[in-house]
Amino acid sequence: MFKRIIEDLDTALQRDPAARNRLEVALTYPGVHAIWGYRIANLLWRRGLKLLARIYANWVRTATGIEIHPGARIGRRFFIDHGMGVVIGETTIVGDDVMIYHDVTLGARTFDHGKRHPTIGNNVVIGAGARVLGNVTVGTGARISANSVVTKDVAERTDIDASELFVI
Repeated sequence: MFKRIIEDLDTALQRDPAARNRLEVALTYPGVHAIWGYRIANLLWRRGLKLLARIYANWVRTATGIEIHPGARIGRRFFIDHGMGVVIGETTIVGDDVMIYHDVTLGARTFDHGKRHPTIGNNVVIGAGARVLGNVTVGTGARISANSVVTKDVAERTDIDASELFVI
């Protein structure tokens, strides 16, 4: 557990040029706090304490402005920069070394049961205000620009610009 906390702090230091030291990150970065809160809520969720997990996740959302459903699956070295307004849905899967900015939604498009949220590959960057909606896959190394709305699969190492026809 202690190694994972250090890894989270070091990830913020690597990804954010404004971050100066681990103590500053630990005390002032809501994205890091949201990840730590998510891990606790996810543990409760996996142990069958779903109501308690949802209550705790709701408290973390109130404290950080970042909503991560406790049922989501999030990989290592995930970094949320500036965080406010981020929403990550229940069946979302996020790979390792992913970075997202504020006001990003990884959400659903249907009311169906089962997998209805995106799968984000490793080493993906999602810009501020982007929406990735539905059971779509964003491939490894892809870059999604700010304010894009993605409703179709994104191939590996693709740069998505909000003005492209591919994006709705």
